[in-house]
Amino acid sequence: MSTAKIIDGKAFAARLRTDIAAEVTRLKAAHGVTPGLAVVLVGEDPASQVYVRNKGKQTLECGMNSYEHKLSADTSQEELLALIAKLNADPNVHGILCQLPVPKQIDENAVLAAIDPTKDVDGFHIVNAGALATGGDGIAPCTPYGCLMLLKDTLGDLSGKRAVVVGRSNIVGKPMAQLLLRENCTVTIAHSRTRDLPEEVRRADIVIAAVGRPNMITGDWIAPGATVIDVGINRIEGADGKMKLVGDVDFDSAVKVAGAITPVPGGVGPMTIACLLNNTLIAACKANGVTPPKLGFGN
Repeated sequence: MSTAKIIDGKAFAARLRTDIAAEVTRLKAAHGVTPGLAVVLVGEDPASQVYVRNKGKQTLECGMNSYEHKLSADTSQEELLALIAKLNADPNVHGILCQLPVPKQIDENAVLAAIDPTKDVDGFHIVNAGALATGGDGIAPCTPYGCLMLLKDTLGDLSGKRAVVVGRSNIVGKPMAQLLLRENCTVTIAHSRTRDLPEEVRRADIVIAAVGRPNMITGDWIAPGATVIDVGINRIEGADGKMKLVGDVDFDSAVKVAGAITPVPGGVGPMTIACLLNNTLIAACKANGVTPPKLGFGN
């Protein structure tokens, strides 16, 4: 029995970061501009602290400026919005990211709305979401954009392919569907209330799993030869009693059926930070009247 091609997101992300670093060097030399990314962390969430540390490290490795703002868990919404207003006005900051989740006294939507859409490198602002939905020139969310890069690298032209996105979040599911529509796919958004979910998934040439349930999508849900992109990152207890990371797809059964599949870890995860850096580079170029490079799509 043949097994699926493993889509190596870690290696792709490393190549993308190398290309970004080269473009940052070029931007500095030709225009005297150094892209700057500001990351705001409120509270002590352990996973968020790891993410912020990794983002800061990779930002500096690409030759960008990294501005980290760590606020206490009892920070008020007013204090956070005041910081964002200050970052919006700072010409050295081209990208602003507020690490989610935020403590309960802060309205997440108010925070996302306060970020200047041209500096919203997460792509969550309603202006950027609207631009994506209507074919405008906005900033696409990092994880779906990274998934699209991996898909096009694996399959080439996506036109006419049938895609199923399992999950309807504003962060992954909905923007992923919009990006696939742009590529002329026929797109179905499925979710927990979809009737006969396995059958819907089975019809797809491309499966995007972003539902947040460990090992939910099994091999018998997958059409032979389909390409599977697993966005899920779930911590579960393994047979040996140790915690391990798994996706939303049951990898061991799916790898025997799919044509290509992302592993967890090492698939989509590394692409998210690489695309965040790419979005920051694009934002810096646009802010300074420079045509941004189109990285990650075979150049």
